[in-house]
Amino acid sequence: MAAQMAAGQVVDSLAAVVRELAENALDAQASRITIQLWPEQGRVQVVDNGRGIAAASLPWAARPHSTSKIRSPQELWQVMSLGFRGQALHSLAQVGTLTLSSRQGLAAQGWAMTYAPNGDPRPPQPIAMAPGTIATVTDLFAQWPSRRQGLPSPSRQMRAVQGIIQDLALCHPQVAWMAHTNDRPWFTIAPGPTAKAILPQRLPRVAEADLRETTRPSLYGVIGLPDRCHRARPDWVKVAVNGRVVSLPDVEQGVIQAFRHTLPRHRFPLCFLHLSLPPQAIDWHRSPDKSALYLHHLEDWVAQGQACVQDLLGQTPTTEGNPRVIHLIKAAEAGGRYGLGLTDSSRDDIGRINAPTGASDGVTEERSERWENGDFSATVNLSDPWPWPTPSGQTLLGTGLTAVAQVQGRYIVAEQGDSLCLIEQHIAHERVLYERLQEQWAVVPLDQPVVLEGLTDHQQEQLQRIGIAVEPFGPQRWAIRHAPAPLKDRPDLADALRELSLGHSLDAALVAVACRTALRNGTPLSLPEMQTLLNDWQRTRHPRTCPHGRPICLTLQEASLARFFRRHWVIGKSHGLD
Repeated sequence: MAAQMAAGQVVDSLAAVVRELAENALDAQASRITIQLWPEQGRVQVVDNGRGIAAASLPWAARPHSTSKIRSPQELWQVMSLGFRGQALHSLAQVGTLTLSSRQGLAAQGWAMTYAPNGDPRPPQPIAMAPGTIATVTDLFAQWPSRRQGLPSPSRQMRAVQGIIQDLALCHPQVAWMAHTNDRPWFTIAPGPTAKAILPQRLPRVAEADLRETTRPSLYGVIGLPDRCHRARPDWVKVAVNGRVVSLPDVEQGVIQAFRHTLPRHRFPLCFLHLSLPPQAIDWHRSPDKSALYLHHLEDWVAQGQACVQDLLGQTPTTEGNPRVIHLIKAAEAGGRYGLGLTDSSRDDIGRINAPTGASDGVTEERSERWENGDFSATVNLSDPWPWPTPSGQTLLGTGLTAVAQVQGRYIVAEQGDSLCLIEQHIAHERVLYERLQEQWAVVPLDQPVVLEGLTDHQQEQLQRIGIAVEPFGPQRWAIRHAPAPLKDRPDLADALRELSLGHSLDAALVAVACRTALRNGTPLSLPEMQTLLNDWQRTRHPRTCPHGRPICLTLQEASLARFFRRHWVIGKSHGLD
């Protein structure tokens, strides 16, 4: 059985020591774990309140392949614990001086035992201690100078340790964590019911109201709302399996794909998925530290992860606790001097809040001015924009969203319950059109062909890829006899076709067509037209953002408005005013 468990366990860093000892504490069902580090001294101590180690088992704890977690070869394939190979403590005894102090709950006292490098125990010593285990490693790598010299800088080591602890906290949110370095408090993680309560402690700029979570059979997921949380790198797409964060690139890429066209360009989502699988579905024998594994039926789990994200993205948008709304209210309060106008600093605050993170009006700044000045149809018919039906489905934003007015030909003011909503009409319509195009991409014949010049091979291939045939029409000239239905009657059809030829996929073409054909900002709308647009937008699958990742709706709750207008002041109540 030892040969089947062997995996060449190597403890090569401070973080590896912390990982092994913390996982042992979790396997002992600890609810409170304290980690103390003295990096310059090569000393680590992990204290837990778990079940403890029996006095009779302590002499065997650091022997190679000595484990209490499996008792037969058959159990090797039924493992649910974080550790099972019995190599961690033996490896720690080899690279430093290992001391274990432990007491079980009903024992009269605890016992402390130090181990030789080969795992042999030295005489035990009785010790007064609370139930649990204290694992201490000193003189780390003292006998391994080459490994000690190859360690990263202390700051990098501490970041790695912090990452290990915080990943374990996500997987085990019911555990309280306390970390100290050089006898000083470093950080703490308070326990919570789910990982949703842990994430804001890891990422201070993320509020719990910015997150959505769901629990499915064998799968828990929590995401950051794409109109509030996104990252410059894909470092916060995390996947855990049975209590441990692991590397599953296929699942991670599936998550990123599920967020496509809900985030600004070159931004990545915030997402944590935790899979709870039977042992038969996993093979941990891929890497010694179990950071990688073989997952059976991987394609099914990729699909389930994507479905989980899609469901969370479709949940009802709210602005409860939205930091952007809070900043907006504060900026307005700072400048709200009874008509005297905003201060310069307040204008800066609002500019930072409203600064575009992706394309402007769904397009790049270079194209936006040209498109805004284009010759668009004067008659807007939102109820029947194209010859295909409106997508079916339940309203995702709730009911009662009622159009009230249009501001600057750009924003629709609407009421919903006790909230006031501000919707940008161009990107709301862009979201509607994009999802309709996804359901039915229609290419129709043109009355007169459009002739394009100077198309490269890539441009010709891209047009053919999206269903538009390209015919030679003289030297460096090509005739286009079909076009996407929404573009057929536009005066700038040639420019639109050339833009489509510069894309790289059908999906990119859908985004470009939706953006070009959506209502332009500055287009006046009647109340029925505004209401129709709002109704269509509410039925979309992802109403939070446009396909470029810009937020569509800003909601001010009545409580925020009451706070701004000082309706809690006593003077109002004394006159019987609400």
